[in-house]
Amino acid sequence: MILDYIIVGLYSFALLVILIYSLLQLQLVVNYKKAKKQKVKPVAYPTQWPKVTVQLPLYNEKYVVKRLLENISKLDYPSSKLEIQVLDDSTDSSKAYTEQLTKELVEKGINAKYIHRANRKNFKAGALKEGLKIAEGDFIAIFDADFLPQRDWLKKTIPHFNKPNVGVVQTRWGHVNRTYSILTKIQAFALDFHFLIEQVGRSFGGHFINFNGTAGVWRKTCIADAGDWQGDTLTEDLDLSYRAQLKGWKFTYLKDVVTPAELPVVLSAARSQQFRWNKGAAENFRKNFKSVLQSKDLSFLSKLHSCFHLLNSSMFLLILLVAILSIPILYIKFQQGSWDVVFYILAAMGISTVFFIYGYWTSYKEIHNRSSLSILKFIGLFITFFSIAMGLSVHNTVAILEGHFNKKSAFIRTPKFDISSDTDTWKGKTYINKKLSILNGIEVLLFGYFIYGLYSAYLTQDFGLVIFHLMLVFGFGFISFKTIFSNA
Repeated sequence: MILDYIIVGLYSFALLVILIYSLLQLQLVVNYKKAKKQKVKPVAYPTQWPKVTVQLPLYNEKYVVKRLLENISKLDYPSSKLEIQVLDDSTDSSKAYTEQLTKELVEKGINAKYIHRANRKNFKAGALKEGLKIAEGDFIAIFDADFLPQRDWLKKTIPHFNKPNVGVVQTRWGHVNRTYSILTKIQAFALDFHFLIEQVGRSFGGHFINFNGTAGVWRKTCIADAGDWQGDTLTEDLDLSYRAQLKGWKFTYLKDVVTPAELPVVLSAARSQQFRWNKGAAENFRKNFKSVLQSKDLSFLSKLHSCFHLLNSSMFLLILLVAILSIPILYIKFQQGSWDVVFYILAAMGISTVFFIYGYWTSYKEIHNRSSLSILKFIGLFITFFSIAMGLSVHNTVAILEGHFNKKSAFIRTPKFDISSDTDTWKGKTYINKKLSILNGIEVLLFGYFIYGLYSAYLTQDFGLVIFHLMLVFGFGFISFKTIFSNA
């Protein structure tokens, strides 16, 4: 009986927090719709273009570095006002290749500098900090190796520093290989929601947003004022974003400036990216939320949004908890007939799913051509996305717990393979992690556990959670199959 109370209590707590999170997300959807109705005022070009340094942090990127440098060298900006820093921490054969490509740019008259560190201290944050020491520009544009900004990208972003308190201009990510596979489709689906609903919604509401690590520009003095790049979290971009905004700097988000990039096509690569993002967010909650809470300049609502922004990844922990407890809940519900009211209330909390569906539908409509919209396609994509996200919940929960309990780990970058079409030319290339871990075994066990959940519905004649358990079976089955059998 005591165990029943504990299970129902934990289950109720997790559902309540998820409901609060969904309500805050719903408010961001409302903000997004309000922002769309606002007329965008054109920003005038400056009378004199400022000096800009483009930083390109690299680590073993032999497949995409040529594409990157060719693209960056074509940026339409006064050559006397542009500096390119190739911040290469590579340890493989790509080092010599990248250095040679940089020399070729210099020979063409481009102000490009090759900077190599003998050690990877503080990883990407350390490389950016090292380059910043000698950067010539008053503004610092940053691109990861797989990003391909349009030629006029700088001329679309730099004019938005038209007020002295604007510290960052961030653009929206696009996806060159959105339709490559189920994996890329669901990643694009999730990122579209973040870059449309969350970034626009927070910006419109006056809440903290974040520089996304790439495809954005910093005012150099903002970086210095906020305490420079620091490598004590795995998401140095989120960390500096919060420190800068706590100092009073304003961030400008440009929804309509899209910067294409390559999505991971390998499950192991997507895993490492998710691990870094989720752990880094938890680390940033530990590091920065106390300062947010104590800030006298932020409203209660902004503090609440910041709390759930920094705890965004921790929802995986709660979802995993709800999933695991959902099967015992079936049996408790079956045995405790007097608890009907409690279970009606818990069922009502499921409205959070409706809020999430509405939010993702809103971003889906924005991205896709209205003439080709299909509710069935959206529902299929939504179910697939949430199922696979739940399948990754064990892996992401470990990352979250490591972040909250301050367990340090290396920055593992996401490998890129120069993929922009439906080809399999990447297969057989290096940088693919094929190691299995104990977590993969746990994912297989949970696949079997949720099959048992479907059987439990039959035993208890309670089919209220069947769809949820079917999604869990598919999610953990997909992740297990891709990990163990295809290993890709």
